[in-house]
Amino acid sequence: MTWTITPEHPGTPTAAALWRAYYTEVSDRYYLLHENRRTDAAELEREVARHTGGELTPPTGLLLVARYEGQPAGTAGLRLRPDGSAELTRVYLHQDMRGKGGAARLVEAAESAARTLGATRVILETRKDLTEALTLYARLGYEEIEPYSDDIYADHTLGKTL
Repeated sequence: MTWTITPEHPGTPTAAALWRAYYTEVSDRYYLLHENRRTDAAELEREVARHTGGELTPPTGLLLVARYEGQPAGTAGLRLRPDGSAELTRVYLHQDMRGKGGAARLVEAAESAARTLGATRVILETRKDLTEALTLYARLGYEEIEPYSDDIYADHTLGKTL
């Protein structure tokens, strides 16, 4: 059972399918928790079209795709910020791939890529209902930091010095 993690352009069909799966899951979780409904199909299409991932391309960004035994399993994106940090975004593993060690490998690969891009710190925002993510980040040494955006969905802002 092997994991591979490689850079991929956000516009590839694989990356686009993983982004759609990520957005569907986090959006459905939010709406089920707050409004007792799933994501509206039109809203999903608007968000997928609006967030193309173009900022996750070199030289100031990167998208990593994780594969488990050759099958696309997840993503992690990085975008460099003017303060020397790299923002970690779109961290996602398909539900059936969780518990196999891929999430930690994916985040560690993103941290290594951030160092290569010249970042001195990794920062991220996440929601309180994404409990698996919060547990993972705590285990990997991420700590609460001051918010860096006004994102209404960001319940936690975390950082880690590289």
